[in-house]
Amino acid sequence: VLHLVLFYENRLQDHHLVIPSVLQGLRALSMCEVLSPGLAVSVLKAIFQEVHVQSLLQLDRHTVYSIITNFMGSREEELKGLGADFTFGFIQVMDGEKDPRNLLVAFQIVRDLIAKDYALGPFVEELFEVTSCYFPIDFTPPPNDPHGIQREDLILSLRAVLASTPQFAEFLLPLLIEKMDSELQSAKLDSLQTLTACCASYGQKELQEFLPSLWSSLRREVFQTASEKVEAECLAALHALSACLSRSVLSPDSEDLLDSFLSSILQDCRHHLCEPDMKLVWPSAKVLQAAAGASLRAYHCLTRSVLPLLLEQYTKHLQSSQRRTILEMLLGFLELQQKWGHVEEDESTLLSLRAPVCSVVFSALTDSSVQLQLVGIRALTVLGSLQGFLIPSDLELVVDHLIHLALREEDSQSSEAAMEAAGSLALIYPKVFCGLMVPRLEEELQSAQGGQSSLGLGCCFTPSALRAVAVSTHTSIVRETVPVLLQHLRKVQKGSEAGSAREMVSVCQSLHCVALQCQQDMEGYWYYHQTVVPCLLAMALQAAMQESTHSLLGKALLEEEVLAAMVPVISAATTHLSPELAAQSVSHVVPLFLDGEVSFLPQNSFPCSFQPFQDGESLEAQRRLVVLLMAFICSLPRNVSWQGGSVERGPDPVPSCPGGAPCTCPFTATAAAKCFAGLVNKHPAGQQLDEILQLAVNRLEPGLAEGPRRRQALTLLLWVRLSL
Repeated sequence: VLHLVLFYENRLQDHHLVIPSVLQGLRALSMCEVLSPGLAVSVLKAIFQEVHVQSLLQLDRHTVYSIITNFMGSREEELKGLGADFTFGFIQVMDGEKDPRNLLVAFQIVRDLIAKDYALGPFVEELFEVTSCYFPIDFTPPPNDPHGIQREDLILSLRAVLASTPQFAEFLLPLLIEKMDSELQSAKLDSLQTLTACCASYGQKELQEFLPSLWSSLRREVFQTASEKVEAECLAALHALSACLSRSVLSPDSEDLLDSFLSSILQDCRHHLCEPDMKLVWPSAKVLQAAAGASLRAYHCLTRSVLPLLLEQYTKHLQSSQRRTILEMLLGFLELQQKWGHVEEDESTLLSLRAPVCSVVFSALTDSSVQLQLVGIRALTVLGSLQGFLIPSDLELVVDHLIHLALREEDSQSSEAAMEAAGSLALIYPKVFCGLMVPRLEEELQSAQGGQSSLGLGCCFTPSALRAVAVSTHTSIVRETVPVLLQHLRKVQKGSEAGSAREMVSVCQSLHCVALQCQQDMEGYWYYHQTVVPCLLAMALQAAMQESTHSLLGKALLEEEVLAAMVPVISAATTHLSPELAAQSVSHVVPLFLDGEVSFLPQNSFPCSFQPFQDGESLEAQRRLVVLLMAFICSLPRNVSWQGGSVERGPDPVPSCPGGAPCTCPFTATAAAKCFAGLVNKHPAGQQLDEILQLAVNRLEPGLAEGPRRRQALTLLLWVRLSL
């Protein structure tokens, strides 16, 4: 190896046509593990002295970079022994490089020089110049480029170099300021993104001299640019500058640059917040929020002045559109406080302004403008999430306002937003919402049914409002709200209004929402299942038996749209049960449909027996309830325990009316087919399942011929096939 190295080093002095082959040999040797100490340095010195790299072809230049990379990876300590001479030698090698393939390798070498702490010596500026000359990258890959190098690859690689060391700051920051003032948007964006990256490694010392110029350029771009991209990058850079100054460690006699920097920002933005036309109010607010969001210290420094000013401006402006703008700005600062979490009272400007802030938010909730109300609801949600901010009297007002908005018939946007806010806050304050909101909503339900609601509403809107509280997964709230919803459903069932079906669907949708939300809490989920499923079954049975006795009470509950709305409720209440709990439920529900066993149902006094699988015209209403069995069966876990031959005794998928005539109700027939398919799906594979399927085929074959039962038979075959 020694002789080969010496041979190749001597050949570097030969004719230039020999050089490419010599470099190939040296690259092979650079990967040799038994290379003697000192030979790596010898090879690089020879290359630095004898080869004019930039006069070589691209491939040969790439070979030189590969040799350097290999030695840096395996002979780091030896190369560091060269001191700054190694850095200077590499600068000579790279100087003038133009090929993108080689630049990617060269940029990586520069990053390694800095990251691995190679000596730069007096060549810091030279190293910066040899790399920064490519900034900003101006490269468009040729069509069908086989190498796949993109402009973004070069941009990111060069940015990593320029932002890798604070030693470049005195040269880089003037360059960035110059390019920020360029007319080219790409140059602006690259400069801003590079400035943001630099702030991660810079400190107060590197930024001090350039802060006024940086702020001037950033301010101009935010206030004057028509490009959302440029504005966003300006705000990101401003955030990064504020964060950089926030984490700088100050000596006792040094100036706090964060304070002076934020003072400059506040001075240039404050008067825009007070302008009557509010022309630059949003850019100013974005600037202030970007700087304030960098650190808790920056947040306190700015909010001491900004929050009182915004509250004052909200009071001065009377138009709803102007108030909405101001409240949205205030909301931005509230969300920043939310980011920092709980703060001690003596440090927080927001806590000292609790009363006026709440007053402004509450006034927005009572404004006639829906858009202002929506912003107020968002602000209220944020305030409620701040630990210790709202006092009990505030919480009472919160509940009152949310109820009022949730029950508003004339605007669905405000109602939905209030419901969502109530759901979020109920999770944080379950006792408050159980104690205040649930009784109030229950009262509204009762008043609405009697036509005496204080809000003048039809009762069809109140179940959705109640759902807003129940979307919380907190078990205590589920236990409070579910009975109220079920009680409301019972009262609607007993009524005879034209809108009863629509009303029942609304309640079922609310119950479904509750079921989805409490699936993660097994205690609340099992309570929900034990409460809701028997209650729905009992009401359905009551309606079906009254139908059989020609009573008009509860007839709406048997309509297809109502039964269809019950299906997702039962399904959502069952699908996440453990096998043990599911088996308990199976032991009640299946005997109900097979044997008419109603003892587990609430209010289980019925005028006749429940026989949904028996023939008879008077039992048609009972047969419709097979859809509820289908919802239950199809949602059970596959490994649930079955008892008593449930599949064999299950629903006839092709039900008949008296005299063998086919059932004329497609809804019932399809539900029965799905239910049978669900039973097959849950049954373990084996001989028993084969016998059940054969039995079903034997009963179906006559119906597959042309005739009134053919469609039902084909429907069953389809669903059974899908279940296997």
